[in-house]
Amino acid sequence: MCGIFCLLSLSAAHFETDTTVSEHLKRRGPNWSQNLTVTGRNGCYQCVFSAHVLHMRGSLTTQPLQDTTGNVLVWNGEVFGGLPVMPEENDAAVIAQRLSSCGRPSEILSVLSSIQGPWGFIYYQKAGEYLWFGRDFFGRRSLLWKFDAEVLTLTSVAVHTSGSDLCPWQEVPAVGVYRVDLKAATEAGMVTLEVYPWARVGNDDTSTLQCVPSGCVALMNQSGLVLTSPVSPLNSSIPNSLNETETHSNTQLSVKDLEQLLASKEKNEEVNCLTCVLSEAVRRRVQSLPFEKKDSSPDDDHATVAILFSGGIDSMILAALADRHIPAHQPIDLLNVAFKLQEPKKQKESAKKKNKNMTTASKPDGANSPKFSPFDVPDRITGKAGLKELQELNPERRWNFVEINVTQEELQKMRHGRICHLVHPLDTVLDDSIGCAVWFAARGTGFIMEDNDQRPFSSSAKVILTGIGADEQLAGYSRHRVRFKMSGYEGLVQELAMELGRISSRNLGRDDRVIGDHGKEARFPYLDEDVVSYLNSLPVWEKADLSLPRGVGEKLLLRLTAKQLGLGQSAVLPKRAMQFGSRIAKMEDSHEKASDRCTRLCIG
Repeated sequence: MCGIFCLLSLSAAHFETDTTVSEHLKRRGPNWSQNLTVTGRNGCYQCVFSAHVLHMRGSLTTQPLQDTTGNVLVWNGEVFGGLPVMPEENDAAVIAQRLSSCGRPSEILSVLSSIQGPWGFIYYQKAGEYLWFGRDFFGRRSLLWKFDAEVLTLTSVAVHTSGSDLCPWQEVPAVGVYRVDLKAATEAGMVTLEVYPWARVGNDDTSTLQCVPSGCVALMNQSGLVLTSPVSPLNSSIPNSLNETETHSNTQLSVKDLEQLLASKEKNEEVNCLTCVLSEAVRRRVQSLPFEKKDSSPDDDHATVAILFSGGIDSMILAALADRHIPAHQPIDLLNVAFKLQEPKKQKESAKKKNKNMTTASKPDGANSPKFSPFDVPDRITGKAGLKELQELNPERRWNFVEINVTQEELQKMRHGRICHLVHPLDTVLDDSIGCAVWFAARGTGFIMEDNDQRPFSSSAKVILTGIGADEQLAGYSRHRVRFKMSGYEGLVQELAMELGRISSRNLGRDDRVIGDHGKEARFPYLDEDVVSYLNSLPVWEKADLSLPRGVGEKLLLRLTAKQLGLGQSAVLPKRAMQFGSRIAKMEDSHEKASDRCTRLCIG
């Protein structure tokens, strides 16, 4: 993974890059930093490329990559399939070599379409003097843009400045790739973006052309060329007999009930297939790591892979599958974040009067706590319960359950100093809550328990697995139940199609910026192209049955998969959003709506 940057000036004037932006980029790529300037014929334009490399696979390959004919590539991505990349090879070098052999736009599109995995890129094609850039189909890597005073700037991460910005940063829409004819742009004094869209069912081209920086113009390419979709279209079939909205009583089913459901629903084939494709997706992501020489010995004390871990079904399945593909002697870090709660007043008063041995109410994992802990948030409790399940699943594995505790003082400090810049240009209360929670979790600084004692701990894992994508594809959110109740399966299918279509702008760019700030890389197994294609091939009622109660009906196929993997109570935990499970939402104004603009992200 890398921090990538390009400044295109439509004149020969020299422009300095923002030093704060450079610092953000360097944190994303701490292993190598380098700049490269390309000047057009007769000095009519200037491109300043900057790359900051996080070494993830193969031998360390420096960027920007410039070939013998003058083509330049800055690449922020991972090739997990589609193009052959050997263990000792670096994917950026492989992509650069492939692009160097391309002449026509169709050839460049063919290379990009074949890549399975996340990417954001900027490519200067010397022949013809074109600048290409864009994001993958799901937008799993961040890329921002703005146009100001005849300067187009592209970057992985920006800076949030005070006051009203007349030329604000925007996320580059993950609708395809873009090409700028540099000669034509210089002559016209403006940037025209030629769009080569992904082939999507129901793609709205008109909205694409409007989401561009002020001062730029976007036009669909005249040849009508498109990028081939990397995933199968969504199965929208709905038998009339299933188009019902009647729901059962909202009571939780037990693990035993789920076992009976597994037998009665006869979903073994679907469960086996999902287990297979998801296991392979996890394998690709936990084994694509920096190439180790044969004479080097692995460090058994430090994990190479960590998981954003709440103990819920999404993260539990990732942990169980990672356990299959990571050598048994290597630990796996489970990153569990909690924001400090205020002790209830009633409990403070009663604590003075009651016996010290009196215990609090029983927790879901069966443990009783002798006193109030300000970090006993729901995700901490289910996380500890999930840890026990994983230890039973593989007692030989060292599972580092990292308790990451955040006070309000530290939250305010890091939000103002770092996180507000990473979340930008998103600005809602929801972006603030999730962005902050993910940033602290990904940092991995907390403590682990050893022999009943707390020991300070900081995760060394560069790869962080996250469960994003499961809810969007398997009807995991409460709004899916609302839509199902109102419009049946037809409405649910429409909602799921919308969820996956907007995931780049709602989640993925932000999370890539936040996690990458620690010099770590986010990987999304649930958004693996083969996983999405398989889930898209299934009719909606095979993936979710929202006539069943919470904790079972949503993500039903995934719950059956969890049971088959040997997981227990975690398989029937209802969905709980990260901002509520970590209790960051309780730290702030409880009257806010998730969609409100968050004033805490503003720079004074």
